[in-house]
Amino acid sequence: MLSKEISEKIKSGALVSVVERIKEGDKERQSQFKGIVLSRKHGNQSGSTFTVRALIDGIGVEKIYPLFSPNIVSVKIISSPKKVGRSKLYYLRKVSKKKSRQKIGVTA
Repeated sequence: MLSKEISEKIKSGALVSVVERIKEGDKERQSQFKGIVLSRKHGNQSGSTFTVRALIDGIGVEKIYPLFSPNIVSVKIISSPKKVGRSKLYYLRKVSKKKSRQKIGVTA
């Protein structure tokens, strides 16, 4: 479970690294997913989620994580913009990686 400080810092436009626990058959491993948070939904309720988007081998991949999932090992906020013009950044799906960094002002 995430700490309250980290869950408050997960906002649209933040560059995050999510380490999740994945179970394959009887084996268990950890996987890291690094990308930009597109949206945060349902506040701090039990069903709240956040969407992370990353480019992997030139293909856009999005993952939706429940905020209170026991499978999330850790979330590290790499950088966070001071101000974002919108609460949902779905328009970043159509823009290149360079343009998206310029629009929201994330450096990394």
